[in-house]
Amino acid sequence: MLSFISAKEAAEKWNISQRRVAILCSENRIDGAMMVGNMWIIPGTAEKPVDKRTIRYEKQNAVQLKPFVKWVGGKGQLVGELEKMLPTKGEKVITKYVEPMVGGGALLFNVLSKFDFEQIYISDINAELINAYRVIKNNVDLLIPKLTETQILFLPMDENGRKYLYYSSRDRFNSLELNESNSVEKAALFIFLNKTCFNGLYRVNKKGQFNVPMGAYKNPCICDEENLRNISRALKNVEIVCGDYTFSKNIIDENSFVYLDPPYRPISQTSGFTSYNADIFDDNEQVRLAKFIDEINETGAKIVLSNSDPQNINEEDTFFEDLYKSYKIKKVEASRMINSKSDGRGKIKELLICN
Repeated sequence: MLSFISAKEAAEKWNISQRRVAILCSENRIDGAMMVGNMWIIPGTAEKPVDKRTIRYEKQNAVQLKPFVKWVGGKGQLVGELEKMLPTKGEKVITKYVEPMVGGGALLFNVLSKFDFEQIYISDINAELINAYRVIKNNVDLLIPKLTETQILFLPMDENGRKYLYYSSRDRFNSLELNESNSVEKAALFIFLNKTCFNGLYRVNKKGQFNVPMGAYKNPCICDEENLRNISRALKNVEIVCGDYTFSKNIIDENSFVYLDPPYRPISQTSGFTSYNADIFDDNEQVRLAKFIDEINETGAKIVLSNSDPQNINEEDTFFEDLYKSYKIKKVEASRMINSKSDGRGKIKELLICN
């Protein structure tokens, strides 16, 4: 026996508006849909129609881009879930992609690989990370030889040789104050340290100095020349800003898709890897971010936020449910990758919060 669902249920299933479902039904775009009384009902097995108005977003002969650094909390494993929330197959025409806490850029590079937006804006408060993005965009021909030279030196070394090169590079990185004259060298050091440090972690002390020890990788890829050149081409029309996420407010409008990936709220006493910079992203900062999201929500932009689920360890912790009570909250599975003990890694729940 064929079962039916309501237009509202179809809208939730396909991640589009109920109004759009009704339009598709009235245009005979959904097989088996019928009007009963004053509402549409749809076969439960019906597939979401392809919205022809969004075909212009899709790139032809797309090149798959990968993040050029490892990043704690990177969204590589959640890209599939996040991509479902891109409203490029719904009723709304999105012309801007805005990511004001870009980090390693897993979703950004997925977007750059697959879609054409009229305007893309990224930012981060981490000056060294943003410098690396800018150098790849503008000076990749100077960056690649430096990384290649370091790779040739590092890979054949024994453990003692690698430690010497790593820690001397870390000292050099910390001693250089970032400016235009040393931007390429600092980007090369930043990428080398990221590829060879413990778990790709970026952490600084109260003085703002990078202090992560060397990792134990046998054959790290320090210079992926093809990917770096592809990223350089993809970033040519991307606006790259170093600064607080609130700087993005002036460019966000009803035609924007905004993704925010803040330092996650720790779900245990030992999981607080929030020191990407000298300042700590605590609960007060989470509240400040929520207020910003309320502000940009007024523009009509499509907004998605990711964060940890505190109910992984405390079912009574409703911090995010209270903070985002007027938003949709979806729980998704992700793997905990950063833990000093292997039995502390595994599947946990994370939150995707959207308007």
